[in-house]
Amino acid sequence: MANNLKKNDKPNLWRNFGIFLAIFIIIAIGLSLYQSPFESEKAEVGVSRLIQEVEADNVASVEVSGSTVDFTLDDETVYTTQKEISESLSDLFSNYGVDSAKLQDIKIEIKGESGWAYWLEMIFPFLIPFILIVGFIYLMMRNVSGQNNRAMMFGQVKKDEDTKKNKREKITFNEVAGAKEAKEELEEVVEFLKNPKKFTNLGAKIPKGVLLVGAPGTGKTLLARAVSGEAAVPFYHISGSEFVEMFVGVGASRVRDLFKKAKKTTPCIVFIDEIDAVGRQRGAGLGGSHDEREQTLNQILVEMDGFDTDTNIIVIAATNRPDILDPALLRPGRFDRRVALDLPDIADREAILKVHSKNKPLSEKSDLRVVAQRTPGFSGADLANLLNEAAISAGRENKKIVSQTHLLESIEKVMLGPERKSRVISDKEKEITAYHEAGHALISKLLPESDPVQKISIISRGSAGGYTLKVPENDKHMHPKSEFIADLAVLLGGHVAEKIIYSEVTTGASSDLRRATQLARKMVAEFGMSEVLGPRTFGEKEELIFLGREISEQKDYSEKTAEQIDDEVSRFINNAFDKASELITQHKKELDKIVKVLLEKETIEREEFEALFEEKKEA
Repeated sequence: MANNLKKNDKPNLWRNFGIFLAIFIIIAIGLSLYQSPFESEKAEVGVSRLIQEVEADNVASVEVSGSTVDFTLDDETVYTTQKEISESLSDLFSNYGVDSAKLQDIKIEIKGESGWAYWLEMIFPFLIPFILIVGFIYLMMRNVSGQNNRAMMFGQVKKDEDTKKNKREKITFNEVAGAKEAKEELEEVVEFLKNPKKFTNLGAKIPKGVLLVGAPGTGKTLLARAVSGEAAVPFYHISGSEFVEMFVGVGASRVRDLFKKAKKTTPCIVFIDEIDAVGRQRGAGLGGSHDEREQTLNQILVEMDGFDTDTNIIVIAATNRPDILDPALLRPGRFDRRVALDLPDIADREAILKVHSKNKPLSEKSDLRVVAQRTPGFSGADLANLLNEAAISAGRENKKIVSQTHLLESIEKVMLGPERKSRVISDKEKEITAYHEAGHALISKLLPESDPVQKISIISRGSAGGYTLKVPENDKHMHPKSEFIADLAVLLGGHVAEKIIYSEVTTGASSDLRRATQLARKMVAEFGMSEVLGPRTFGEKEELIFLGREISEQKDYSEKTAEQIDDEVSRFINNAFDKASELITQHKKELDKIVKVLLEKETIEREEFEALFEEKKEA
């Protein structure tokens, strides 16, 4: 924060100084051209001229005002001269030896120096610079005071409460599609906030903490705001990382300040996003018990314990890593309510797409159900991004509506990246890519346990030279062994096709081989699908907190078992390779037919792909 003060406040200080200096110079120039409005236009002469005119009997009258002497000649010409302030007019004439008889016919008038005009004329030229100097000193002192105040505000947290504008546009459960069970669980929290006496009269305690757990993009923050909108209570939003500072004790101080502000506006909701930033298990860090993160966590625990029975504050926290949270956070009386948000199923995805498409002009032929079928594993944020990409694509083509084609293309763009149409490849590489993708698609078609093929393309997207998109008909939550064996054969289909057609392989299958190896190892070591090793797991994975996301595996098996695991992984892969080789050899005509269409059109949709096999049945 000290660096922020230096970066942000110094430019403001110099900018204020520059503005002040410019104003000062402009006023100074104006004052230099200043002429008193009380002065008349008179020719200024020396005292000797006055003496000469008096000696010559040409002076009709003399007017004295302080040190200024105005004299009028017989021809009504007016002159002005200056005398010493301490010297009277009679002393002036006497010093110059003027005969007193010469003065008898001259009308002499003495004026006193008084009145507001005199003082304004005398003070005005000095008053403006004085005001400017005082103002400059005040500005400097205020900037210094502001820096000191900000320096002392390390322990205070910025009040991030919904404004009146946000309250008018509040989010309710109607704007949150899917997550039915989560909304039902949170509706009880809304009831607690709206009518706490309904439960306290029965002896029930108001829950203090609710932990939202789910993958990134599943709508944890959106649900927390929806609870606030439904209950019509203030909503304080802060990230867990905002509690962590380079100065010890700042995080704990900010926690105290946050809860202090929340207690003034009860009932309310305090939402801590990414609580795992400060809620990791204590005692696992390099800093021991004095680690700044642990001090902040301790203060959160103390504040939640300090809620009175009448304190109607509910703390909602969100994380996608509940496994690393400290057990003290999850005990009863703190975050004892856990609400899980899973990735949406096909019905929820369709509902989410409808919500995000309200402000987008979709064509009448657009079918969001088809889009939902092709997006298994997409989160709510992914679906919102999908529709946004479709709208951008339609705008780029100067279309006024978003068509089904834009929606389907945006799925591939979100999954793989934009098309690389400018990438120039040789006809030979294009043919190899076509056989590779055709091998994947053919094996997927021939194995009933595999998911159906939705699209085949040899147009580059992202780092992929081509791709085969296969999507399940329905969402799956449990996967049998036969499905994994089929997936292994499909992954190796491109590699096998290259070897059969060209008698050698290329580097294009490196990603497929890596994924096949990972899947086979999971089947053996995690899913217990090896008949040789039996139904058990091998190895315990744990995260090394201070080494980023590095995962270390603790071996709970012998070296001999490790060799058996490697043998089983190789056996699964080799069996899949043999199965893919057998199928591609038997159906080489269908493989060539798919490649021919790919080389002509570069893309094959599901209907056309299925039609290729229907033609064979009719023949």
